[in-house]
Formats: sequence, C-alpha cells, structure tokens
Amino acid sequence: MAWRSSGDSNSALVNNLFKNGLIKEERVRTAMLGVDRAHYAPRAPYNDSPQSIGFRATISAPHMHANACESLLPFLYPGAKVLDVGSGSGYLTHVIAELVKPGGSVIGIDHIQGLVDLANTNTAKSTEGRGLMEDGGIVFVKGDGRKGYAVAAPYDAIHVGAAAAVHHQELVDQLKSPGRLFVPVEDEQGLQHIWVIDKKADGSVVRRKEYGVRYVPLTDAYE
Repeated sequence: MAWRSSGDSNSALVNNLFKNGLIKEERVRTAMLGVDRAHYAPRAPYNDSPQSIGFRATISAPHMHANACESLLPFLYPGAKVLDVGSGSGYLTHVIAELVKPGGSVIGIDHIQGLVDLANTNTAKSTEGRGLMEDGGIVFVKGDGRKGYAVAAPYDAIHVGAAAAVHHQELVDQLKSPGRLFVPVEDEQGLQHIWVIDKKADGSVVRRKEYGVRYVPLTDAYE
C-alpha cells in the first residue's frame, strides 16, 4: 500500500497513509500532520519513498517513520526523554518531539556535522520547530550514536535510523527501566531486521526480532 499513499501535500500524504492502514494511531497521524515533510526532504517530499539528503544519507519513507513511532508510542508520552540516533534531516526528531510535548525532549545525534547543521536548518523552517529548539524540546548534537549519548541518559525511548552491524549494549544501558529501543540490525548474511528491545521495570531485557527492512548502515563519519 505504500506506493499508493503519496500525495500532493503533507496532509494528503499523511491522510493517505492513515486510510491505507500504514498509520494506525491517531496520535501519530496528528504528529505527522504537524511536521511538513517539505522542510526535510529536498525533492518530492510527499512521495512515500526514501530520498537522498546528501552526505551518503537518506530520509526514510514516511510509512517507515510512522511504523517506528507506533512501535515506540507507549513510551512517547508528554514529558518523555528520547534519543534519535542517526537523526539525519531532523524530520523524525521533530515528529517525536510533537509526540512528547509538552515537557518532553528529543536529542538527535549524528556523526556528520553537515547533517547536524542540516537538521537545525530544516527544523528552524517552521514556527513549531523553532519553538521546540528554543525551549529545549529538540536538540541536535554531533557524536557517535552507536555509543548513545550518555550525558543526557537515561531515555524513555531510543530510535535508531540506520542499520547497526551488531547490537550495541551502550544503547540498552542508556534506557530507563522501563524503556524501549527500536533498531534495525544487519546479520552475518547481510539481512536486516527491526529489533524491538524492551527494558522492563525490574531491569530485565526482552528482545524481539520483527520484520525485514533495508536501511543505510550506521557507519563511521567519512572524511
């Protein structure tokens, strides 16, 4: 249904995703309606498809962003603290910030300074985005997201927007109890799957392997 969900405006795109069952939760629909993808995707922003944003990075298809939000939704409540690893264009960071306001905060971390700068520029294009950055609801930082961002931990939820080569224990360690990590991981055969990792209130960890995906890899910064 993804190929039938594109639109000629942000509202048309989001409402088509909802109509086609690719967005199921009204909270996610409302958050995505509040963030104009044209501020983050350089070409054909209302197509339900991934796009290059430069720096060998991509912005994922909107239906994938919706799925990530819905997976993390039980932990995305007003006042929650979230880490967005591989924040890229800044789009999903902004959507998540809409889900955790008022009082919430989302840190987008990327290892490429050009993407950190791009995310700040993109988010500042809207009144809502500027307000969230001014109030600390959105912060973009440069760093190796594979190690998380310990200075602001722990987090209610962590989203990883690129495929990890291994399960990074640092990310699990930086979750609150309870908390949830959403991460694509590539196995030895080169196949990628979404893993949802829950840290329970008692600190125990439950890992669930979900559906197959194709993300760009979570890599070192290139020169």
